[in-house]
Amino acid sequence: MFLYRFEVTTKTEIIYVVIAANDDEQAFRLVEVELEKHFLKVPDYTDISLHEKKLIRRGGG
Repeated sequence: MFLYRFEVTTKTEIIYVVIAANDDEQAFRLVEVELEKHFLKVPDYTDISLHEKKLIRRGGG
């Protein structure tokens, strides 16, 4: 499993989203889900970019 940090760019701001997922495709889908959960109205974003990806290991906390 990996820990991803995304930058979601809107017209007025940059939103950082952190996701734990098994692969890149699932992570990008979960970013959109988290934006829908967090905001009452989903911001009109122009770009979702992967900023950082780290491997999560058992006992690494």
